[in-house]
Amino acid sequence: MATPALTHTRFEDVQALLTASLFVALGLAFYRHAGLLTGGTAGMAFLVFYLTHWNFGLIFFVINLPFFWLAVRVLGWEFTFKTFAAIGLVSLWSELLPRWFGLAQINPVFAAVMGGFLVGVGLLMLFRHKASLGGVGVLVLYLQNRFGWRAGKVQMGIDSCIVLAAFAIVTPEKIAMSVLGAVALNMILAVNHKPGRYMGV
Repeated sequence: MATPALTHTRFEDVQALLTASLFVALGLAFYRHAGLLTGGTAGMAFLVFYLTHWNFGLIFFVINLPFFWLAVRVLGWEFTFKTFAAIGLVSLWSELLPRWFGLAQINPVFAAVMGGFLVGVGLLMLFRHKASLGGVGVLVLYLQNRFGWRAGKVQMGIDSCIVLAAFAIVTPEKIAMSVLGAVALNMILAVNHKPGRYMGV
């Protein structure tokens, strides 16, 4: 007999959003200090940051704003609210973390792997509490639902464009390290995010 899924309480959702967004922001801080980047809207934010040195948290938040109405249409109000709360928290932590600690130096391989692990764990927590970091993920779901385009292929195409654009800004070695970070991140999700295995909803 199947065990009924246990519903998360509001308190559990709040602590998950706070903790997960902090993990993601810490992972992105490792990337930023090592001069690396990632995919999605965070990758776009890194490209703008490396070009302009504007406020990274603000860039990340603003880039995600156009996806709000898509998120409502594709994912519903509850998921959208949690997602944009997570985006706002990541933006906030990204600006507060440099005031709380400093990194004199960081090995780029460690930054890539540990940053990927932290972002992956943060995303895993968000997924389990019916939230995400929105942005490109919402766009590819919308395009899949609206036009039948395969979400994975569209996501790969967008991330590939980000990597190609990065060649004009960062060194090939940094891009290689960024790919290593993406592998670490996706390994966390592939191993731990299995539908039906986790009972909380």
